[in-house]
Amino acid sequence: MAIYHPNEQPAPTYDAHTHLNDDKLYFDVPAYLGRAHEFQVLEMNVVGYNREGNRRALELAHQYEGIAAVIGFQPEDTPDFDDSARAELEEQLKDAAVVGVGETGLDYHWDTDPNVQMAAFEYQIELAKKYDLPVIIHNREAFDDVYQTLTKHDVKKAVIHSFSGTAEQAKAWAELGYYVSFSGVATFKKAKEVREGAKAVPLDQLLVETDAPWLAPTPFRGKTNEPGWTKYVVDSLAETLGMDRDELAKQTVKNAHRAFLGHD
Repeated sequence: MAIYHPNEQPAPTYDAHTHLNDDKLYFDVPAYLGRAHEFQVLEMNVVGYNREGNRRALELAHQYEGIAAVIGFQPEDTPDFDDSARAELEEQLKDAAVVGVGETGLDYHWDTDPNVQMAAFEYQIELAKKYDLPVIIHNREAFDDVYQTLTKHDVKKAVIHSFSGTAEQAKAWAELGYYVSFSGVATFKKAKEVREGAKAVPLDQLLVETDAPWLAPTPFRGKTNEPGWTKYVVDSLAETLGMDRDELAKQTVKNAHRAFLGHD
């Protein structure tokens, strides 16, 4: 994998999914943004997952240029998605800083009640449609149910966050017109299936992300991830796809602008 020194000024990159609102990063945001800018990661979505995460995402989007907010309830937090939380989320979705609903979806790895997850997922899908926003999808060990739910609700705008499935699944998402976002998982030595998935997605539907503070890419695996390391995801995907890394960076920025901001 090609490693670039920050001073070489790679093409700008958009981190489609990061959690600067997580405690591991939130209390040192200026430092993480400074390093991101050194690596030319100049735009990012800070993604919510519960009430506190959503509030912080909005706060950061209002405070810093280049940050947009995505807000919602992730599967493991859906037991707290009560009437009050639903009302607050809908009010927050009216904020111009919000560019997506999520992360939401299904996660069968943990023991959160699948019925509670599904109810929250379907509610957030309908909110996204009401406000004409893309749904940012968390899918873990639940491909069939997530796919069927999205198609049942005729969802047109969606982003598959941190893709970790098969090439066939990547193709299935792409055929629905969804964007497919690749994280540091794509750099892992044993993640051959994920890299094959990247090959199955049209270039104009590819996104890159960190999911920081988790899933740090090679060569930082096991460390606390940060938005600047989106650059290494681009490096790895460019190698997988046989592309110039700056051309891929430019394409994924263009895709992110179209997916989240409504323009190329």
